[in-house]
Amino acid sequence: MPKKEEKTSQNNEVSYSAKDIYVLEGLEPVRKRPGMYIGSTGVDGLHHLVWEIVDNSIDEAMAGFAKNIRVELLKDNVVSVTDDGRGIPVDIHPQTKKSALETALCTLHAGGKFGGESYKVSGGLHGVGAAVVNALSKWMKAEVNKDGGLYIQEYKKGIPQYKVKKIGTSKTTGTKITFRPDEEIFSKIEFDRKKIIDHLRQQAFLVKGIKIEIIDEREDAPFYYAFYFEGGLLSFLHYLNEFGETEQDTPFYVNKEYLVSEGETNPAHKSVRESIQVEATFVYNKDPETQELSFANNIYTPDGGMHLTGFRSALTRVLNDYARENGYIKDKEENLTGDDVREGLVAIVSVKIREPQFEGQTKARLGNPPARTAVEAVTAEALKEFLQKYSSESRVIIGKCLLAAKARKAAKAAKETVLRKGPLEGLALPGKLADCTSKEPSESELFIVEGDSAGGSGKQGRDRRFQAILPLRGKILNVEKSRLDRMLSNNEIKSLVIALGTAIGNDFNVDKIRYHKIVIMTDADVDGAHIRTLLLTLFFRYFREIIERGYLYIAQPPLFRVQSGREFSYAFSDKEKDDLVEKMQLAKNAKKKSKEKEKEEKEIEIESENSAEVEGTEEEKIKGVMVQRYKGLGEMNPQQLWETTMDPATRIMKQVSIEDAQGADRLFDILMGEKVEPRKHFIQSRAAMVKNLDI
Repeated sequence: MPKKEEKTSQNNEVSYSAKDIYVLEGLEPVRKRPGMYIGSTGVDGLHHLVWEIVDNSIDEAMAGFAKNIRVELLKDNVVSVTDDGRGIPVDIHPQTKKSALETALCTLHAGGKFGGESYKVSGGLHGVGAAVVNALSKWMKAEVNKDGGLYIQEYKKGIPQYKVKKIGTSKTTGTKITFRPDEEIFSKIEFDRKKIIDHLRQQAFLVKGIKIEIIDEREDAPFYYAFYFEGGLLSFLHYLNEFGETEQDTPFYVNKEYLVSEGETNPAHKSVRESIQVEATFVYNKDPETQELSFANNIYTPDGGMHLTGFRSALTRVLNDYARENGYIKDKEENLTGDDVREGLVAIVSVKIREPQFEGQTKARLGNPPARTAVEAVTAEALKEFLQKYSSESRVIIGKCLLAAKARKAAKAAKETVLRKGPLEGLALPGKLADCTSKEPSESELFIVEGDSAGGSGKQGRDRRFQAILPLRGKILNVEKSRLDRMLSNNEIKSLVIALGTAIGNDFNVDKIRYHKIVIMTDADVDGAHIRTLLLTLFFRYFREIIERGYLYIAQPPLFRVQSGREFSYAFSDKEKDDLVEKMQLAKNAKKKSKEKEKEEKEIEIESENSAEVEGTEEEKIKGVMVQRYKGLGEMNPQQLWETTMDPATRIMKQVSIEDAQGADRLFDILMGEKVEPRKHFIQSRAAMVKNLDI
């Protein structure tokens, strides 16, 4: 857009009235097929209702009108979202002949984002947000402050209960939407405060200078949280790298408008020359992991897309040019690769574009080709200036990239050594891995077992047809602090990589995996928990797609074996153990009473004796019930290990999933990273939550 029009938008001179609401179709299908509009009727779909309403307020903020947004979690599953934007129009819509407010909230694909100049960029592109929330709510209320008046309308399951009415005057502008999700649609209605806080924090980072408040009044003591980040993406970068140790003191940052050339302009807007707002920032830290976040109109694109591709291209090209110009690289055929320049990189790329084209229903990838051109051009120009201006930072960055290239060559040599042979040849695997006979990954299971003792029980107790056992000796290397070349010199990790069959690093291919169930099976003590955490770190950092495909599990061996006579059961918690003891004791007493009643001649005396026994001490009550506490898997014989932990018919396993990759990344940095202080604070702040710690 011409800059003059952009400035006009910021000064509230662009009209926003009924004629700016565009109607495409009705609302009827939403309640019949809610999954089509919010993804699911589970936890994610429930929270999607909140995101849809908040997105409307965020769009007002991106357009330059709203400065404050408040989200309230009230009792009885009620949510309220308030902003100080322009307020949804309330005048009569020329097409529907109803109030524009009613049209926007009761008609699918009706909103101010399909045409005109009301919103130059928007996250809620499809105009279904507020209408879908209305349709899936037991009731909803809209309050609008606009044109000096306070207007209101209420709805039940998407149906307005009365026409929009003016109930007072107002000196402010803005919209307040209050709704209660419908129990007929959602199986469980329970809003997760942490999930909401994390999402709104991210939005506050992406819209510089906006204040977002969260108030939770569901408990007796209200909870209050507020976000305001004047630094925008720079604040976001600091947050992401809070527990990392940076290589450079000054982060790279650019925020610039790119004017799209006429050949790249959307054919639907030939008369308007479009612009793309590009904002990008990055810093290098000492950890080898790469973290890249990309956004389009404040929508997180986990699979990247054109904007992230443009950023990567600019980074690789400019750093190679700088390294050559300054003599760091002399060999004409030697270049820094994309992996070299991204090792240890923490980067955020955000674009604001008029009509983003997302691939897939989940908006996971941005498909607009002009976004690549815009980001690559803006980043390349700004990065050249940055490298010239900050010479000391430039040396640090290039040094980091050259070290990564050296490590890449060493890792390649190590990988070739590891992967040259088949998965069952050499490297001590024949002695460590007890493989299954099945060659079909979909039915094969790999149990990663702690120690040779448990490994021996597992090998004897397993079903050899589809279950493989890989015992690990001791604790594996903490990969959070190690490069790939050092990892592959660790025998335990090397054995695991070969057993999986997927390779690692650039050669990783999840389709070559040899088992569709990979089960971490460790003891139920502190050492077992540590080994489990080290393995989870390895899978999260280097085999994340295995987790995303649902192939990784954690075994749940029992803690107790409770036996009375020939009858026995397993307990997985103290409560289960206590319940089993009580149940067996009652059964024992009942059986004893039954036998005594058969003696007709001494019936009265025997009943009296039984009564006295029941009223005895606790030791007497549990007499005859034997409780065995398992400290480790090696204490179980093969039959016990099979029936409790490995038998598909009776075992309990937890499937590992990633709900919040960014949060998981941050937690791994805290728990497994170099810095001690964040880990110490994390442990101290949660010490009171730990009960019956087994040391």
